[in-house]
Amino acid sequence: MLEATEMWVASISDFLWTYLLSIILITGGIFLTVRLKFFQFRFFGHVLKQTIGQIFKKPDEKGTITPFQAFTSALASTAGATNIVGVPVAIALGGPGALFWMWMVALIGMATKYSEIVLGLKYREVSKDGTWVGGPQYYIRKALGWNKVAALFAFSLMIVIIPSIMVQSNSISTQVEGAFGWSTSISGIAITIMVALIVLGGIKRIGKVTDKVVPFMVLTYILVCSIILIVNVTELPNVFSLIFVHAFTPISAAGGFAGAGIAQALRWGLARGLYSNEAGLGTAPIAHSAAQTDHPSRQSLWGIFSVFVDTIILCTFSGLAVLSTGAWLDVDVNDASNMINVAVGSVFGDAFGGSFIAVFLLFFVLTTIGVLVFYGEKQAEYLYGLKAAKMMRFVYIGAIYLGAIGGLQFVWQFLDLILAFVVFFNIIPVLFLHKEIRAITEDYIERIYKGKGGDPKITLFVEKSAKGTEKKASSDR
Repeated sequence: MLEATEMWVASISDFLWTYLLSIILITGGIFLTVRLKFFQFRFFGHVLKQTIGQIFKKPDEKGTITPFQAFTSALASTAGATNIVGVPVAIALGGPGALFWMWMVALIGMATKYSEIVLGLKYREVSKDGTWVGGPQYYIRKALGWNKVAALFAFSLMIVIIPSIMVQSNSISTQVEGAFGWSTSISGIAITIMVALIVLGGIKRIGKVTDKVVPFMVLTYILVCSIILIVNVTELPNVFSLIFVHAFTPISAAGGFAGAGIAQALRWGLARGLYSNEAGLGTAPIAHSAAQTDHPSRQSLWGIFSVFVDTIILCTFSGLAVLSTGAWLDVDVNDASNMINVAVGSVFGDAFGGSFIAVFLLFFVLTTIGVLVFYGEKQAEYLYGLKAAKMMRFVYIGAIYLGAIGGLQFVWQFLDLILAFVVFFNIIPVLFLHKEIRAITEDYIERIYKGKGGDPKITLFVEKSAKGTEKKASSDR
């Protein structure tokens, strides 16, 4: 009975992600890209200037955490295991061409993530504890009046955080067990304690941790992968040929690779790309809504940059590493998650390869789970209040240990299925609000980018105080 249920859930999830959601997210991303007049491409230089060019700037605007802390908090929930494990799996099942389609979905995903963060900031509120909160549930309710859809989004995300945390903690506990021989129980206790110390300090402590750990881990991973590519630099022309050619033509079986058709390259590239950068999922606005900023679009530029870092940079380095070293041919498809270990080990030695990936994942998983707990708490707070949010915090902390030891694995089967509903409840409202997104973007371009100044032609922020009184205010107050 349980096996039949798992197969049923898996088949439904596969259908939703392979067809329905992929089509909605891709066409939606293209639609938003066109509606915004290719904003993410036309202003990419400006994006870099306003993001990495402003890292050390101390903002003096309303918000709870700095723009950079909001960015690293949001990035922490996407970067890590998916970039390291997900990319090799996509290549193993879809061939080198899958990497090309990951790039394509990232380019249009930039517009989607930018759009949802814009809305999250416009409709954010000040909660009873004095922190700024926002996300899809707020703009769905305030902008569209879809109260039930807002509640369904919040409830679905609150629930899906539980199996998501379990999968994350299990991935690192098994990696640590393989690399250092620690039992999953011991590593589970250690991970639970470390995450608890982070999340008990709220979004301010999470931001302070992520703005130090995430950049360090990203740069370290890029450095290691760069060394691998330098050692195998003569293979790179052939690697890029494989990527571009087999994005549009089938590739035959070779070594441990079973071969793949165009449809498989497209399916796995799009699926992993969407899953990696989470554009359209609705989680990024939750973190970015706490940022100190003077305009929704200014902070939303970090959303464009996060997709670039997550998919265009990190996923690309992972893909090039496993392709240039030949790990994608040497490792069996059933063990594809270990491809990056093999790639790193081919240059630095097998012992370093396993240990490095284990340590890298450990730090990223700690920050990922910490941010996930914050996301879940905010949904509970929206639905049931602050007391419920604090109760859910301990439910999530308990899920860390259960996941680490492999407990309640049947719950994990529902992760992709519930996640599909979360995406659906978010992306449809975002598309309905395309006129607001475009108006806010045009206001930013005219008044701030072009420096024309003046009063905004639209209401840029709708705030709600802790007492529940709603007011409208412009960005330049």
